[in-house]
Amino acid sequence: MGEESIEEYVGLIFDSFEKQYKNVYPGLSSTKAKEVYAKEFSGFHENAKKGFAEIFKRYVATDASSIPKGIINGKDAFYYFSTFGIPRETFLDSVRDSIKLGSFELSSSFDIEYRTKYEEHQKASRLGAEQKFKGGLADGGAETTKLHTATHLMLAGLRKHLGNHVHQAGSNVTAERARFDFTHPEKVGRETLDKVEQYVNDAIAAGAERILEEMPKEEAKAAGIEGSFWEKYPDVVSVYTFKDTNGTVWSQELCGGPHVLNTRELGEPSSPSTSLRAKFKILKEEAVSAGVRRVKAALA
Repeated sequence: MGEESIEEYVGLIFDSFEKQYKNVYPGLSSTKAKEVYAKEFSGFHENAKKGFAEIFKRYVATDASSIPKGIINGKDAFYYFSTFGIPRETFLDSVRDSIKLGSFELSSSFDIEYRTKYEEHQKASRLGAEQKFKGGLADGGAETTKLHTATHLMLAGLRKHLGNHVHQAGSNVTAERARFDFTHPEKVGRETLDKVEQYVNDAIAAGAERILEEMPKEEAKAAGIEGSFWEKYPDVVSVYTFKDTNGTVWSQELCGGPHVLNTRELGEPSSPSTSLRAKFKILKEEAVSAGVRRVKAALA
């Protein structure tokens, strides 16, 4: 199957998925999914080309008569997999002729070395996923709790100004700053970031109260409650809503906490040495991977 056929086939899957689940997920867009896929597919190919070029230079274009025989170990093979996406078997196919010619030989522990690196990689990935699920909070202190609450408001602002395709893709929050990943296919301009920033500061000024509800997970999904990593949550989930006295809902999201009781707390000075109220500021926006952006923000 050629690249065009694969892309066409994947496009049909996206179209079918949108048709089937559009009522459940109103923000679902096969067009956006195709755009992200095309970028990811192109990026993978370009990255793989770099990997194969490096393999050729290191293992294939080497003059066997000019150097001692080299050892190809499992760590090397895993490097090309983790860095360039080149599978173990493809790597071995690429260096097979060099082994036959005697330029290189496989380490006697090749399989064990590869498996060890693979398992280390899996363990690191699991730890990262667990941190994302926990909200990425460094601790449960007051300042960290404020910034965690601010990420809820920021996500609501991002969805308001970018669209309902935006969802949390990870976060890391300390007492000093919040790092927040979200789904979006392209760079977010400063003008839009300023609007999101203003949305959060307006929510802080509104003094929205925290409302905690517990409900069946499927009921929350059906109600369109915003949330990520649904599969990690129990059958009964906690939904946090921030609503002001005028009835405006500034944020409503599935989460495990912790959160402030009132958004005005986010504006309270973090140091007794100043009486100036804090403002929410988006400091930086950048790409994480195809279809995922990252912002760094703070209360200052």
